[in-house]
Amino acid sequence: MTTGAATAAKAERNEQGLGIDKVQLQVLADHSLAAADAMASTLYRTAHSTFVKETEDFTCGLATPQGQTFAAPKGFGSTWFVGLDYGKVIDLIPSYQEGDICITSDPYSGFVCTHSPDIHLWKPIFHDGELIAFSVGHIHNTDVGGAVPASLSRTLTEVHQEGIRIPPTKLFRKGELNSELVEVMLTNVRVRDQNWGDLKALVAAMNTGERKVLEMVGKFGVDAFRNGIQALLAYSEQQTRALISTIPDDEYFFQDYIDEDSVGGFPCRLALNMIVKGDSIVFDFTKSDPQLTSSLNVPTGGFERHTLLLVGIFHAFHSLMPDILVNTGMTRPFHCLLAEGSVLNPQFPAAVGMRSLTATRLQDVVFGCLSQALPDRMPAAPAGSISIMNVLTSDPETGRRVMAAIDPLIGGGGAMPFSDGSNGSGGNGGFLKNTPVEINEVEVPLRILAYYLTPDSGGAGRYRGGLSTTLIFKVFAPHSVITARNRDRTRFQPWGVRGGKAGKSSSYVVNEGTPKEQILGNTDIFTAQPGDVIRITSSGGGGFGSPLDRPTEAVLHDVRQYFVTIDGAREEYGVVIADGKVDEAATKMLRAEMRKQEGEGHFDYGRGREAFEKAWPKETYDALIERLRQRPVSWRFFLKQRVFAHLRDEMNVDARKLHAAMDHVESEFPQLRRKVEAAE
Repeated sequence: MTTGAATAAKAERNEQGLGIDKVQLQVLADHSLAAADAMASTLYRTAHSTFVKETEDFTCGLATPQGQTFAAPKGFGSTWFVGLDYGKVIDLIPSYQEGDICITSDPYSGFVCTHSPDIHLWKPIFHDGELIAFSVGHIHNTDVGGAVPASLSRTLTEVHQEGIRIPPTKLFRKGELNSELVEVMLTNVRVRDQNWGDLKALVAAMNTGERKVLEMVGKFGVDAFRNGIQALLAYSEQQTRALISTIPDDEYFFQDYIDEDSVGGFPCRLALNMIVKGDSIVFDFTKSDPQLTSSLNVPTGGFERHTLLLVGIFHAFHSLMPDILVNTGMTRPFHCLLAEGSVLNPQFPAAVGMRSLTATRLQDVVFGCLSQALPDRMPAAPAGSISIMNVLTSDPETGRRVMAAIDPLIGGGGAMPFSDGSNGSGGNGGFLKNTPVEINEVEVPLRILAYYLTPDSGGAGRYRGGLSTTLIFKVFAPHSVITARNRDRTRFQPWGVRGGKAGKSSSYVVNEGTPKEQILGNTDIFTAQPGDVIRITSSGGGGFGSPLDRPTEAVLHDVRQYFVTIDGAREEYGVVIADGKVDEAATKMLRAEMRKQEGEGHFDYGRGREAFEKAWPKETYDALIERLRQRPVSWRFFLKQRVFAHLRDEMNVDARKLHAAMDHVESEFPQLRRKVEAAE
């Protein structure tokens, strides 16, 4: 290369802010990804619990000395934490030496761990005495003690009930295991062998990451590695900003709901005003619900780029730009606004165990804003309900106690502008793998009676929403505790877009069709007895485009595949099928009649949400949130519950009715009035 050409190339690299040419950068990116994959493979192949070795609820990765994740696997494990910044917990350890491995499972120490079953490890990697990187990762333990089996339930009200919490500390110090800490951990869990086995697998993954980093340093040199990992973050930021620049500058608002803010409670609203300006985005979440007295809170510490707030962006942007480098650099163009003492920024000791349900709905809210901004590029809503099934039981023959996760019920992906949604395990929970029936029956003394895709569950559309899954199983031992973590979408359906219909709701029933039938709805903990049969169905994805525009051949194919019933074909798609064939004449007449009834609007929310928003319009809910924010954090959830109960029978709550109800409720508590007046 001539001197002039070299100078020009260097100038171009500096202008990009990378300091390394794109070929070298891609080589380093590939090596880093391979290292992360090797870490994940080590963990996957050596883990003990079903939830890690089958479902793959774990992460592995590599981080800079400052704690920013620059590499994470794409084909293994959870995709939620690819933008995780370990900097806060790294800073809580005074010093690092070779052979150290650090640990935490406390959601309020650095806000890296986000609920107590997630054990996070990070290992410093040194070269010639210099700290050059960290290997990082987490595993989700099936159980870490606490008030309920599997440790998590909507019924819990403070973090102390959610199992043992480990503040940031050293699990290994200069290569020596802190055996006393391990014994404290294992003494407080229900299935210690599983936890210890999974922890050892994660330690092995940390060591694999260290080995792979040192191999890269040997190949590229320490300076190239040091500069290169920073360039990976910078390039991801650059790609992200370029993609943001294709979104029209504007403000886009979307809101969605969790069915219940507590057991038998009222809806919980998550609201987002997405402000796009140039190559950056502000996410204003301040109109979301106040901190809850249940475990649905998301512990972010108020950090403006917390990974759980941005998971929807990771998924959407990686789909829109498949070659984007997925790392912490992606988070830099975003700024999140959070209200103190809210469901997205709770104060200690708020329970946070079910934060994954709220984080899933957060993704839907982000998707809803992006759907308005990029209507021809974004899909309809995914299922949005990830029911993690766990069983605590005993073997009727041996008496052996068993605690295991048996399956994640994910549901369908939202239909896309060009194809149907993914069936069974799509959208925002698709990274969790199903557990084969044979594995479940070997690991747990139960019988799987059926496991199938649910007909008619996907939202009807020109492109059909992905189908939900149904799991039916039978238990044999007394007092078998079934936990169904993250139960939701029984009331508010996954929305369809551009004429597509909302996906079907989820359901949870015991002993269906018998005198002992119980409809459990969003119940997440239930004690079953011998012979009880449990059926749980996830929700389907929303549809895209008018179902009356779906080709009749595609509808007939769906019927033949048992994706859609004959009745569903007629009622949802206007397609008449008789003797295994489409009756074209009857179909033409029926569709013409149905077109007269088609509604307008970008979204189809389903009947549950339409009825709720008729009673509680956006402006009224906004006024509720604003007034609650003027009250002490400890009173907000209580006041919300009382106001909703007071207005339960109102068909349309306007501002006057709202404030009258608030005044009535607050008049019962002079101590609150004194607090408010003192604050004013």
